[in-house]
Amino acid sequence: MTLPSHVRIVEVGPRDGLQNEKAEVPTAVKLELIERLADAGLPAVEATAFVSPKWIPQMADHAEVLERIRKKPGVAYPVLTPNLKGFEAARAAGATEVAVFGAASEAFSRRNINCSVAESLERFRPVADAARAAGIKLRGYVSCVLGCPYEGEVAPAKVAAVAGALADMGCYEVSLGDTIGVGTPGKTRAMLEAVARRVPVARLAGHYHDTYGQALANIYASLEAGVACFDASIAGLGGCPYAAGASGNVATEDVVYMLQGLGIETGVDLERLVDIGQWISGVLGREPASKAGRAIAAKRRKTA
Repeated sequence: MTLPSHVRIVEVGPRDGLQNEKAEVPTAVKLELIERLADAGLPAVEATAFVSPKWIPQMADHAEVLERIRKKPGVAYPVLTPNLKGFEAARAAGATEVAVFGAASEAFSRRNINCSVAESLERFRPVADAARAAGIKLRGYVSCVLGCPYEGEVAPAKVAAVAGALADMGCYEVSLGDTIGVGTPGKTRAMLEAVARRVPVARLAGHYHDTYGQALANIYASLEAGVACFDASIAGLGGCPYAAGASGNVATEDVVYMLQGLGIETGVDLERLVDIGQWISGVLGREPASKAGRAIAAKRRKTA
């Protein structure tokens, strides 16, 4: 089976990784993180979320962050916009790409955004229309594609229906998220087969959490299915406030290390990623969750 020769990585650390930090992360730190990630060769760095500070206080500085980024030519800086109000604020701050976030699970949708799956899709439609009119790219997320903390197993057909609706709405790409990290390669393959009947594989991305240590295995299964875009978070930052015990996203360093070993191009400088992971983890007062990052840093110390 031929794997993709090139993979695009969407770095989600500055938004998905930081949004649940209890201590306020200074705007200057967020800006430095975003700029260093772009300088390391990442083609897309999710910058912030235009959501109510009441729900996610960490993203209260969204407009300032987006306006102040030293934007690198050729790099995308998508932002999350759950509704039309968020979209308008993002557009005013200079957004050129936005994302909407739905769920494949009814229970998760109701607990996360206080509406049904169908209602959430209707809420996104005005955002999609406004983005199209403004010439702003639109990306879609589907959460709980391999399991839900409230419902358990999620049928692949449900994932396919939501992904198809987002694609029909105008999302150029749909990111499929294993929000609580319960997926395995076999389940990942079955889910992707179902979704690919509705949305071309070239328009799909994988977003895997590592709760059960399966994220890299699920990425490999996705590569075998032809997926060539993956979301990842520097140092494995992040989690999900609506999923008890869910660990962070797969670490960007680990993904790049694996892809390099497979001979797959990413355009990302692994050594610089390790430096960034060590730095931001130090700022947050913890060890990086990236195994490759920790191993490379330890090797450096031995040979220094």
